[in-house]
Amino acid sequence: MDLNTDTAARADAAGTARTHATESMQQLSYAEAAVLAVQHEMEADPRVVVLGEDVGRGGIFGQYKGLQQRFGVDRVIDTPISEAAIMGAGVGMALAGLRPVVEMRVVDFALCGMDELVNQAAKNRFMFGGQGRVPLVARMPGGIWDASAAQHSQSLEAWFAHLPGVVVVCPSSPQDNYGLLRAALRSGDPVVYIEHKTLWNTKGPVDPARDAVLGRAARLREGRSLTMVSWSRQLQACAEACEQLASEGIEVDLIDLRTLWPWDRETVLASCAASGRLLVVHEAVQAAGFGAEIAATAAEVTGCRVARLGAPRIPVGYSPVLEAASRVSAAQVAQSARELMARR
Repeated sequence: MDLNTDTAARADAAGTARTHATESMQQLSYAEAAVLAVQHEMEADPRVVVLGEDVGRGGIFGQYKGLQQRFGVDRVIDTPISEAAIMGAGVGMALAGLRPVVEMRVVDFALCGMDELVNQAAKNRFMFGGQGRVPLVARMPGGIWDASAAQHSQSLEAWFAHLPGVVVVCPSSPQDNYGLLRAALRSGDPVVYIEHKTLWNTKGPVDPARDAVLGRAARLREGRSLTMVSWSRQLQACAEACEQLASEGIEVDLIDLRTLWPWDRETVLASCAASGRLLVVHEAVQAAGFGAEIAATAAEVTGCRVARLGAPRIPVGYSPVLEAASRVSAAQVAQSARELMARR
């Protein structure tokens, strides 16, 4: 894309952003916030397109509802059932100057398109000295999907955080799903965007005028006893645990990481230095989870006491009893925090 065209697109985006800044706060679901984010970016930038299975009818979670009717089949593109083809087409579109939203339905299905993401999208900018950029957003909802068993309930964010060349985002609220999705589409690099499969109906305030910044965490509550770091749906259990701990005199500094790569080292490490203790909690399997990276870094830099809490290394079962065994509960979070506080 030539400079004049790119400048015009940015000018249009700025004008649209000013229009959205006048919109009032809205109560939206996590899914509705995502629809609004994509709509606003498509209005602001004609290079933004959507492709994937069922996007024309709104997506399986309603995260594209009404967009094909608004923007047409040339910009909201239904594809065959082939994740490799979808991801490969998205990479080609991005290299040709578009900004595609690549829909993978769920992270488990994205495994069929891993070669295009890992060996093409992630490495192109490095291998060609910056001559090529792949500004795509790969949406791949993750986490435990109620009563959906092992092949539809995986939390694989650590895989992608380990991959040089991609940004990894895990929004936990409607506001973040609006702001971070828009920021991802503007980033200029491939973004693995992992919404949680069971947050879609969660409602909350969304202010279109609030900008989100990739790589910046959010502090959800303040405390000096203990630093607790988490992301995505697991924050619900963490927030519940924090209420219980507060009644026991343990005040938690609860941090929503929001972006796993780059992660907000400054915010996390400053909190760890102040509290002297860090508990990292995630829904993903604890073994080799991204919490290990945070814990190791905090221990190396601040010398704080650290602990991790994640799921056992087992496939997620279909039955409610087996599924519950893979979840990290608020009671487990609170107990891990108590044990960390007791360590000297």
